[in-house]
This record gives sequence, structure tokens and C-alpha cells, in this order.
Amino acid sequence: MLKEVKHHYGYLFENELLDEICEIGVLKTIPEGEVLVDIGDYIKTMPLLLSGAVKVMREDDNGSDLLLYFIEQGDTCAMTITCCMGQKKSEIRAISETETQLLMIPVKKMAEWMHKYTSWQNFILQSYNERMKELLEAIDTLAFLKMDERILNYLRDKAMVNHDDVIHATHQEIAHDLHTSRVVVSRILKKLETEGKIELFRNNIKFKDL
Repeated sequence: MLKEVKHHYGYLFENELLDEICEIGVLKTIPEGEVLVDIGDYIKTMPLLLSGAVKVMREDDNGSDLLLYFIEQGDTCAMTITCCMGQKKSEIRAISETETQLLMIPVKKMAEWMHKYTSWQNFILQSYNERMKELLEAIDTLAFLKMDERILNYLRDKAMVNHDDVIHATHQEIAHDLHTSRVVVSRILKKLETEGKIELFRNNIKFKDL
């Protein structure tokens, strides 16, 4: 496990911290589509992603989800960190986008390492910064972009986090993530195909502009 942790985090952390991460971290493999964290959960560990990708969702008053952002290998989730440190219930739902390997770090170690290792402190602060930028982008997308632009951005993000220009998703799944209807998604996908930006297949979409 040390080799894999060093591969993803060796450029960030000193050897002493890497050794501690491997000593106390709990390795988990999560199947595609499984809920890692749900709304209302108390979070006692923080994930470091070794492989795969996770989508982070927000629920509205009617119980419908909206995609906030993706996290991928080498990342962690700032919303999870906030809940861990503040001992609050989760306000997000995290779902594995693909089969995902996580190294779970206990809350008490997070606080300890903030004082012990400058590299860990920098990593946490940088993670907050990156997730905040993604949240602002999500807000801008909702406020200013047309639905066809939102769908195109969504497909681009999925292709990038999965490292594959073929996106495996149904029209209904896209509609769910973007908080819209399947009919709207199908109509816009057909339009994007006509414009040469994507190719449509059965339950697959090829993104042509990476």
C-alpha cells in the first residue's frame, strides 16, 4: 500500500507522514454507484482517493439531487473535512462514479497532523480552495449557462475524471444529476450530436472535444 500512497501523494507529503498514513489508514474498495456518505450521516473518517472517482451531490427540499462536483484520485473532499472537524451531520451525498479505492483517515489524526505536518496543512487548505472554486463554478453554471452548455460541461467533466471519452450513462442518469427531465436531456443530446460535439450510442455517449 505504501507504494500506491507514495505514487499519489509522495510529491505532497514527507516520508514520515506517508508512513503514518499507511499505518493508520483503512483501505476500502467501493463498487460503482455505491453511496459512500449520505445526508445526515456523522462522518468519523476522511477519504483519500487512490483510484476511481466520486461525485458529490446536494439534495433539495423535494429530495431531488444536484451534482456539485467530482473528486478523483489524489483528492479528498472538503465538505467531508468540514463535517469531520466540526462533528456535524453530512449535508452532501457522495456516490462512487466508478469502482473506487479509498484510504480512510480517522478524524483525530486529521487534527493532529494539521499541527504536526506543514505539508498536511497545505494539502487540506488547497483542497478547500479547489472545492470552493468548483462550488462557485456549479453556482455559475446554474445561474448563467443554458441547459445545453450545462450538459456539455457535465459530459466533459465525466470524461475527464474517468479518463475516457466514452461516457457510460443513460439520459435519465444525466437528468438526475443535472436536476432536469429526461425529455430535455434527450432533445439536447440529439442537438449536440447534430452539431458534431458528441456521438450517441445505446447507454453510451462519445465526447468529441476533449
